[in-house]
Amino acid sequence: MKKYLVIPVLALAAAFTTATASAQSAKFGTVDMKRVFDSYYKTKDAESKINEDRNAAKKELEERMDAAKKLLDDVKKLDEEIANPALSKDTKDQKTKSRSDKATELQSMDREIREYQTTREKQLQEKSVRMRAGIVDDINKIVTDKVKAENFDFVFDKSGPSLNGVPIVLFSRDSYDFTDSVINALNKNRATSDSPLAAPTAAPATPKAKKAN
Repeated sequence: MKKYLVIPVLALAAAFTTATASAQSAKFGTVDMKRVFDSYYKTKDAESKINEDRNAAKKELEERMDAAKKLLDDVKKLDEEIANPALSKDTKDQKTKSRSDKATELQSMDREIREYQTTREKQLQEKSVRMRAGIVDDINKIVTDKVKAENFDFVFDKSGPSLNGVPIVLFSRDSYDFTDSVINALNKNRATSDSPLAAPTAAPATPKAKKAN
């Protein structure tokens, strides 16, 4: 029975020896992609642009809500006036009609505010995704150029967690890491670069808030 065990054992030993020899001859590299992403000047520019857009959207939303609040105050005031028993029938009818018109306008304004919030947030998220994708493409290009130039066989992301929430790369020699060279390559043309960030597609028009009378 022993003779039947020799072949698999020898095959396993040969496979292990081959794999070990291949691993020893392979060239490994590591990159901290998170640090690269955070250190790239276009990342900071993109974050600044998105924050500007969010602040502008917040300001417009506040203006719309202020207009809606003023209209609501007008409706409440008319409710109080209509409830006055001393009011003549003609005047009461006029105020009732005015109150109905303003209430309809308020409902329309509330709907426009909700639509604006949903649409604008979606636009900002899509813009952020486009910018991030462009930045990642820039980084991957530099990493790919480095891999080709240095003939790396394997490159691992040091910042990437596994499904268990622990780092994929538990240990690597500092000599394997070329994060700094990637960062330097990305930022070397910062002062002279005129290339804009990924231009966002034209945002669909959003309805303007109606002014209260």
